[in-house]
Amino acid sequence: MNGRTATGTPVGVSHPATLLAPADAAPAPGTGGGRRRRSAAAVLCGLLVAALGAGLAWTMHLLLPAVPVPTAAVVLGMAAAHLPGLRATVRGRARPGLTLAGKRLMRIGIVILGLQLSLKDVLGLGWATAGMVLCVVAATFWGTTWLGRRMGLRGDQPLLIATGYSICGASAIGAVSQVTGSDEEDIAASVALVTLCGTLAIGVLPLLHHPLGLDDVQFGRWTGASVHDVGQVVATAQTAGPAALGEAVLVKLMRVALLAPLVATVAYTLRRQRTAAGTAGSRAAASGRRTPLLPLFVLGFLAMIAVRSTGVLPAPVLDAAQQAQQLLLAMAMVGLGSMVNLPTLARTGPRVAAVGLISWILIAAASYAGVLLTV
Repeated sequence: MNGRTATGTPVGVSHPATLLAPADAAPAPGTGGGRRRRSAAAVLCGLLVAALGAGLAWTMHLLLPAVPVPTAAVVLGMAAAHLPGLRATVRGRARPGLTLAGKRLMRIGIVILGLQLSLKDVLGLGWATAGMVLCVVAATFWGTTWLGRRMGLRGDQPLLIATGYSICGASAIGAVSQVTGSDEEDIAASVALVTLCGTLAIGVLPLLHHPLGLDDVQFGRWTGASVHDVGQVVATAQTAGPAALGEAVLVKLMRVALLAPLVATVAYTLRRQRTAAGTAGSRAAASGRRTPLLPLFVLGFLAMIAVRSTGVLPAPVLDAAQQAQQLLLAMAMVGLGSMVNLPTLARTGPRVAAVGLISWILIAAASYAGVLLTV
């Protein structure tokens, strides 16, 4: 045949490079093997940056207990992405590893989060409290989503912010973003807002404890129903003593239990919308797969709840799992924080801040009313 290969070399004639290279030679620099080595090095570099940031965040928390680890991690990630001495590394060589931390490590952390939740403890709160939590979550989620759309927030920010406020902060945002395939900047901006607003609650809510006429149990349940992240709930509720702390954690874990149903609802809605529009969406079309109603990491989350509910795991194992989950979440927060683009965030900053403030008032008011009606 007189045809040519894709490179223009006549069929049956070896490319000059192949004539010069030994048969057992290693891939030349710049070929597949070299690219794989450089990719692995970049991932390792980014993971090391994330681990260093997580360690610094833990140190900040130990020195200043009022500053939660996730908040410090997000801020450190944002700072690293904008400081002249670190910006090139964070946005270049370390980017693959930081992206891996923000996505994959977040998923693993969500799975381990299930070990903090026992169905027996949650059901012990009673159906009235369960109904109250469900109503608060629904009102916050739909109200924030509607408000974000009305305020003209970009992309998936309304959905992600609503998820973070109504369920469990950054963990919930990470879970839903895996289903929606959201833009990295939307995810990072939403995480930054929800984390920082949840941190403000640590200082504000204790000041309202007695002026609002709440006893310790009521304050604990109000905290658990209205504050975003589990760590922020603990930091807020412990100011009112052990009774408030115990109630706050149980109510908060009841909200965490709603993560799986929310992810399934979002996935089902997206599937219906794409079917009605006659398209599976760019990402789904490229992969040839439909959006799963329950992603694998959410199934893992449910499996861990089931394992914890059996009572077979000893306390030391559960404590170690909690420490691992917090470490993974801190590394993920560093990765997500490094994705925040401050100039872009500044352009929508006032609108994002307004949505965050109004949503914060909404969940606090709804939770307060719910606690007065059920306790």
